[in-house]
Amino acid sequence: MSRGSLVTQRQLLSALSSGSFHSGQVLAEMLGVSRTAVANHIKQLQQLGLDIYKVKGRGYCLVEQLDLLDAARISQLRKATGADTLVQHITDSTNTQLMQKIQDGLVTEPGYTIVAEAQTAGRGRRGRNWYSPFAASLYFSMYWRLEQGIQAAMGLSLVVGIVIARLLKQQYQVDARVKWPNDVYVDGKKLCGILVELAGQAHAGCDVIIGIGMNIRLPQQALHSIDQQYIDLTGAAEKVIDRNQLVALLQQQLITLLADFTQQGFTGFVDEFDQYNQYRNKAIRLIGKEEITGICIGVDKQGALLVKTAAGVQAYFGGELSLRAGE
Repeated sequence: MSRGSLVTQRQLLSALSSGSFHSGQVLAEMLGVSRTAVANHIKQLQQLGLDIYKVKGRGYCLVEQLDLLDAARISQLRKATGADTLVQHITDSTNTQLMQKIQDGLVTEPGYTIVAEAQTAGRGRRGRNWYSPFAASLYFSMYWRLEQGIQAAMGLSLVVGIVIARLLKQQYQVDARVKWPNDVYVDGKKLCGILVELAGQAHAGCDVIIGIGMNIRLPQQALHSIDQQYIDLTGAAEKVIDRNQLVALLQQQLITLLADFTQQGFTGFVDEFDQYNQYRNKAIRLIGKEEITGICIGVDKQGALLVKTAAGVQAYFGGELSLRAGE
């Protein structure tokens, strides 16, 4: 999509956010485009998951008021850190975009973040698609650097989960749990996924991309697009969520805890993870090349899952393993 089309689309959304109906003709004149162009923009936004009413004789109106992401406001709210935030309208994947910027030498500052209103190719763990409707969730990717190399990243996704659980409790009074190795749950339903990607060598500096997808206020069509139980933050907190404030707080708190993680590794976070552990002292199944059953008793100093099995306590790392509730 061209820059001109992006600007037109944001102007269109701004007009529709008033809560009133606007005819296609009025919108076309306001934006300086044809009525056909207006209809095409509306169709694209609906395909991206945005709920827009279309009533014959009255025109178009957003089902609910929309608060778009704003880089200047995020910067104002961020306070402690000077790391930049790039807001994208529609992108393929914030992780992909950040990786490209790193490869092009355009990003060197730890904490640099990309957020987007929508993704057309959002990614979850193990190559799964991540449902990414427009302005309904948080699509967030942050850059970090580990000079000690890839091996220093052990437990990193769990630390990110701790940051999110802390923030949800402090800011929204939501009790969240971290599901090893990279999900955040509320009331037994998935709220958030974490995708950490690494580029580097075992004993040299390592570039880290921390991707976070969090449900904020999902549209009705999500019921047909997500194949597991889910919850969004608006429902969990029972309040309207300011996504700009959420981005600023998340970026700020990630930078603070990741600085500690860089110095001490996962050792100092073991006990806190156990406080948030979704399956602490519960029966679980680990599904991979074979299925392992046992009781989850926590994690070790490298972030490996500790499972009490018939053969004793065993440690398991993420990789291709999937964790499920046992019987």
